[in-house]
Amino acid sequence: MDTPPVVRATHQAPDVWRGSCAHPGGACISPVISATVGSLTLAAYGIQPFGAAWVLWWIGDATGVATIAPLALVVFQNWNSTSQVSTARWAEACVLASIFLVVAILSATGYEPYAYIVLPPLLWAAVRFEFKGAVLALVLLAVIATVVTISGAHQFADDPESQRQKQIMLQLFLGISAFSALIVAAISRQHQQALATLKKSVAALKERERELSQLVDMLPIHIRRLTPRGDPIFFNKRLLDFFGLGDVSQLDQPGISRLDAATKSLVHPEDADRFSATMRHTLTTGEPYTMRYRMRRADGVYRWVEGRGEPLRDEEGTIVQWLAVSIDIDDSVHAQEALRENERRLQRLVDAVPAQIWCSSPEGDPIYINQQLRKYQGLELEDLDVPDEPRRQVAQRKHTHPDDVVAVSERLAECRRTGEPFHMKYRMLRADGVYRWVEGRSEPYRSEDGSIIQWYGVLFDIDDQVKAEETLREKERFLWQLVETLPAMIDCAGPDGEPIFRGKGLREFLGYELDTLDGVGKSRLDGTLDAVHPDEIEGVKQHYARCLATGEPYARRHRFMRFDGQYRWIETRAAPMRNADGAIIQWNVVCLDVDAEVKAEENLRLAREGLARASQAASMAELSASIAHEVNQPLSAVINSTTACLSWLQANPPNIERAKKSADRIIQSAHTAVDVVRRVRSLFQQSMDVRDSTSLDAVVGEVRDLVAADAAKHGISIQADIEGGLELVAFDRIQIQQVLMNLVKNGIDAMEPEMEDRLLRIRTYRMDDRVCIEVSDRGTGVKQPEKIFDPFFTTKVKGMGMGLAISRSIIEAHGGKLWAEDNQPSGAKFIFSLPAAVMAVA
Repeated sequence: MDTPPVVRATHQAPDVWRGSCAHPGGACISPVISATVGSLTLAAYGIQPFGAAWVLWWIGDATGVATIAPLALVVFQNWNSTSQVSTARWAEACVLASIFLVVAILSATGYEPYAYIVLPPLLWAAVRFEFKGAVLALVLLAVIATVVTISGAHQFADDPESQRQKQIMLQLFLGISAFSALIVAAISRQHQQALATLKKSVAALKERERELSQLVDMLPIHIRRLTPRGDPIFFNKRLLDFFGLGDVSQLDQPGISRLDAATKSLVHPEDADRFSATMRHTLTTGEPYTMRYRMRRADGVYRWVEGRGEPLRDEEGTIVQWLAVSIDIDDSVHAQEALRENERRLQRLVDAVPAQIWCSSPEGDPIYINQQLRKYQGLELEDLDVPDEPRRQVAQRKHTHPDDVVAVSERLAECRRTGEPFHMKYRMLRADGVYRWVEGRSEPYRSEDGSIIQWYGVLFDIDDQVKAEETLREKERFLWQLVETLPAMIDCAGPDGEPIFRGKGLREFLGYELDTLDGVGKSRLDGTLDAVHPDEIEGVKQHYARCLATGEPYARRHRFMRFDGQYRWIETRAAPMRNADGAIIQWNVVCLDVDAEVKAEENLRLAREGLARASQAASMAELSASIAHEVNQPLSAVINSTTACLSWLQANPPNIERAKKSADRIIQSAHTAVDVVRRVRSLFQQSMDVRDSTSLDAVVGEVRDLVAADAAKHGISIQADIEGGLELVAFDRIQIQQVLMNLVKNGIDAMEPEMEDRLLRIRTYRMDDRVCIEVSDRGTGVKQPEKIFDPFFTTKVKGMGMGLAISRSIIEAHGGKLWAEDNQPSGAKFIFSLPAAVMAVA
């Protein structure tokens, strides 16, 4: 009925193994549960008491779990393991297995006290091979114990009475051996793991130390460690390279500490005292320090560094060493110094700029005003600080003209709302209490996302400019009224002659506005010239084009059509307006309605011509009558003597003697007629020879004025060059005026309308003891100079040929001379000279 405990334990081992695999606590709980259930079953059937059965059952199950469960776990955990085992390890395992086998057989079959000699090799296997070795040894021991138990050949076999007790001892032996081996294996495993972990930690620590050392050396800062007294004991590689040192021990100098030696040799002399004082204070108080100073680099150059130091304390708070770093900030210091210098320069520039500059917050409150604005308004920025009132409102209320406050405030608010620039003219109070006009401008300064960070503004004092502009506008209004009310027609044209402005008089004369000429397919100038009389349009265009090309003033009379279609004589004068470089920027034109004057001059001219013809006819009639009366008898005698001479010559034979006498009488009668004519002419000249001392300048001026209208009508310019201080002997003003008038009229008639350069020049000058008057034209010139002074010789269709002959007679009668020359490059030149007064010579 009783089942051997060993065999029962062996049968129950899978249950134990399953319990152990199911949960780590299964190895302990499952034997208790199994023993309890089994014992209750035996007690229920009355086979064995519960107490005795439970102990035996528990021992058997515990032994099975201790021997079989570890083997299953090891096999399960290492099922797919491919670990490599060295040859030496295999040899050791074989030796250990042989020893263990011998000892196990000896302990199981020998004397009972030898039972526990199996523990040393079992523990050796657990120590050397951890769980694997312990499990294999235990399995081998359990197999040997099972075999010898079944065969009865062991120290635990005895009579049935004592066999039960010995079997329990055998199971206790196996359990103690198993638990001892497993515990030792666990301890060995923990030890090996601890050693492996320690090796890994040491390796990791060394790697970490190497990385930290590299990090300390490669960091772009200078790292040092100091003793509690401040003496350097470690410099990182960068600091050693910076100082040009191989090791920190090179700072050692006899008689002084490393700190003092380093300060003396490595810190700038100007910073050494401050550095020493800071270090003494830090070492005394234990407070961290931060300071900037200059250190000498290996090349001897001092560079700015920023040093920081922190104390390293132990658990009791005692400083064990100082950790310090320094960063080379030389470039940053110089950059900051340059930045500060630029900032100072910019500040001086902003303060020196002749403008009031300000800066405000996004809400418009002033946060900066330059010196010019402070001086202009006589305030500081703090003066705008008023409780419960923004600075902008204070500034506007105190310094903006009351009439402009609302407009300025609204405009500033609108600009802040929309972000558009501010530009406005308004009046602002100056420090002396005077409101002056200023021009305010401001622009927003934005961040990258477009939001306004600040407003920058500037104020310009434009009070003088505003007043000057007002004065200028007033003058402009006055000049405008003057131009509009002048009794003349005003016009302005561009450098190309295109009209750009017309006065009221010209607009009313033409009957349309200037912009009416736009968009009609022709220029304004062509549209204006369409109103010129067809007979004069070509001359006007040519003259105007020549003036535009040469820049010479324009002056011409022509007929111009009025708004009612009537042509009226207009005198147009235009002069160029030039800039500082001499370039024409505008033509200023004035037009005068001279229709009545031209018609009056024409009537006067016709009257003068009629009078001249009547006077000439009367003079010729008088002269003819005188000559006819005086030469009647000599001519009759000539006729009679001629008839007699002819008769004597026709006689047969001819009476030559009588004929010669008749011829002598003819000659005598002819001389008598000549003398009569000379005497009559002399008497006629003496009747007109009324001389005075009239100035020659006045005579030339009168002649120029008399022919000016006629010259303008023909598009001829008259130029008079009169030398001052010329005095003549007494002369007949009328006769000299008639000579000059005749020469001028001949010059005007000599220049044809199609000629371009139509200029008549009158010039007076002194030559020795005579005064010369020269009249030159640009006509066709003198074609027959040897005949032009002969009586009755003329080149004009309706001429009588007496003008130049009479003119020469008048000049010669005054003791002068009249002659003709060619004018270069074209035309003729008539010159007559008269005796100069004696006083003029003096």
